[in-house]
Amino acid sequence: METGQQMAKDGDTEEEPLHLSGCSNESVFEEEPAEDAAKEKAEREAQKQLMATEELVYTEKNYLRLLQVCTSTIRSNLQALQLPNLDSMFLYTEEVIDVSGRLLSLLDQKQVTPRDPLFVETLCDAFLSLSTDIESAYKEYLANYSNVSALENVYKQKESLWTEIIKVIKSSAPEVNATSLTFFLVMPVQRIARYPLHFQTIMKHTDPGHPVYPLLENTAHTAIALNCRINEYKRFREVADKYKKTETLTIRDKMNRLNSHSIAKKTARLSQFIRHETGISPKIVDEEFDALEGFFYLLEDGIATLHDNVEIYLHHLQRFLSCRPEEFDLDMDGEKPAICYKEITTALRQWILPTYEKRMRLLVHKPLCGLRDLLVGPRNLIRKRLDKLLDYERIEEKPSLTYDDQEVANTYKTINTLLLNELPKFNGLALSLLWGMLGAFSSLHKDLAEDMEQLFQGFAQQLPHSSLEPKAFWEWAECSVLEGAERLERLCQDVEEQLNAPIVQPLSPGSQKRLKVLSDKHGSEKIYQLTGPVVGTRDLELSLNKGELVSVISEMDTRGDRRRWLVDAGGPRGYVPSSKLVHYQPVTMDMPPQLTATTTDRAEGFRRHSYTPDIRPRPSDMPRTQPVRTMSVTMPRLQVFAGYDFMARSNHEVSLRAGEPVKVIEPHDKKGSRDWSLVEVRGQRGYVPSNYLVAMPTTTMATSPYH
Repeated sequence: METGQQMAKDGDTEEEPLHLSGCSNESVFEEEPAEDAAKEKAEREAQKQLMATEELVYTEKNYLRLLQVCTSTIRSNLQALQLPNLDSMFLYTEEVIDVSGRLLSLLDQKQVTPRDPLFVETLCDAFLSLSTDIESAYKEYLANYSNVSALENVYKQKESLWTEIIKVIKSSAPEVNATSLTFFLVMPVQRIARYPLHFQTIMKHTDPGHPVYPLLENTAHTAIALNCRINEYKRFREVADKYKKTETLTIRDKMNRLNSHSIAKKTARLSQFIRHETGISPKIVDEEFDALEGFFYLLEDGIATLHDNVEIYLHHLQRFLSCRPEEFDLDMDGEKPAICYKEITTALRQWILPTYEKRMRLLVHKPLCGLRDLLVGPRNLIRKRLDKLLDYERIEEKPSLTYDDQEVANTYKTINTLLLNELPKFNGLALSLLWGMLGAFSSLHKDLAEDMEQLFQGFAQQLPHSSLEPKAFWEWAECSVLEGAERLERLCQDVEEQLNAPIVQPLSPGSQKRLKVLSDKHGSEKIYQLTGPVVGTRDLELSLNKGELVSVISEMDTRGDRRRWLVDAGGPRGYVPSSKLVHYQPVTMDMPPQLTATTTDRAEGFRRHSYTPDIRPRPSDMPRTQPVRTMSVTMPRLQVFAGYDFMARSNHEVSLRAGEPVKVIEPHDKKGSRDWSLVEVRGQRGYVPSNYLVAMPTTTMATSPYH
């Protein structure tokens, strides 16, 4: 039994090796197919990685070639068609071509092929090193691409022109079936979006344990982030371009744009603004933006003030240069100081100051005008932000937002982010430009002072007061300038008093009748005269000419406004500005002197005047006993002059200046009234009041003596 058991045990021990041996052989057979499958999978992944890498390089080269064909061959051929704004279609293409060519050149410099294990690492390093340049080139191109599409649509509106463009494109690039310019110009837009896909495909077919995998993952994330920043920049540019435009609209255009939606939106904004101002609801406070906004408006005010001052300065300089007293012969022989001053003035007006003015316009005025125009865009964005903020505050408290509400919120956030990012840069650049202009302004004055000093040195010894000490000279110069300023101020005051003096023009016959009616009705103390024309723009306002007479009924309107007076114009009643009214001061007309004849002998017999008929007593009628006396009679020649200034009020009248000669055509008007006369003065014909004309003797003609 023990033997049997032992045999059984031995049998068991003998069979065990056979069983283990069979298991080991079977596992070997199973491991070999698994290793082959993993190896085959790795080879397939490597092949796919190679294909993705080759595709990236091949498409990059083909993309660069087509862009070069578009910007060189097609563009040069299209220039023969003289297309308007053709260069604007190819903006920033050179930058895109340059960065793409640099990417391929970095790969060629390493002298590696896509089958080389180091090629993926080289590709990633090259892309990462150029990522900043790629972003700067493509973001400007993509932001400008909408203008490219709009310009191509303008070309398409002219069928004959568009047909010629298509012929040029097909003849310049026959290997591609291009039917428009955007076939080529859209390639950069598509290419920048393909970079993340290419790197993600390569990373997908790369073993995570491979040493290049982290670098490849970083490159893919960089390409994605680059696209996000470019899209965000494009969106910011679109918002800025949309709201920075300025339109000059008439009232009719603004009325045509009104609709129920815009009225409701503006009403809601006004309501929200009133709630803020009255303290009913709090408003969103952004201290960072408020500081930027305050600095911008301060900068804008300074630039506007400086621009106005420079323009006035240049205007006065131009007026000074336009006066050339040195061109007139003032008979200054022997007056050495006057001659020196004349030579100095000639040099200033002909050489020094014109050069200074030209440099001032080029270095200060022109840049200042450009900087002032640049302020329009940020100013419009700041104002639009306030509108969008009022809209955003209304929807902020809503539990759920509609699609339109979400669009309003996104628009506000976009504008706010854009201003927070770009306004500090703009303020800094504008401030630096402003300081540069002020520095140029200071340097120009320094150069002007040096040129004038050099000019004066040649005449210093010939001018008076040149021997004075500096202190005494400056005291003399200050006193001279102050005296001249006082004389000029007195002259200005005298001129202003003369200009503000009341009207002293005699009245026409019609106005005299009106004066009588108004005086009888309201009294002479209520009579006023208009110092200028008045045009009524509102209800119950009168339109009157300069010099017309009115009677003041009330020195205020119904609202108590003393700037408008109620007047009676001799028929119609209405309001006129009180600033246009002055008390009427009657003008006394001096009659011309009586014209009498002068005689050489005061005979008590017959006397003939120059204005009496030529009636001579016959010799037979004269007593023979009376001695014959000789009388020499002078005949005055009468000339009609304008006795007073007269301002024409219609096309049928003509203006007169007191003292100028007048030729009377007809001493009456077409209706036979002698209140008006048809005259000719300065080659113009028209009617004037007859009582404005004065006949006066000019020369005398001696008649032959008679007995």
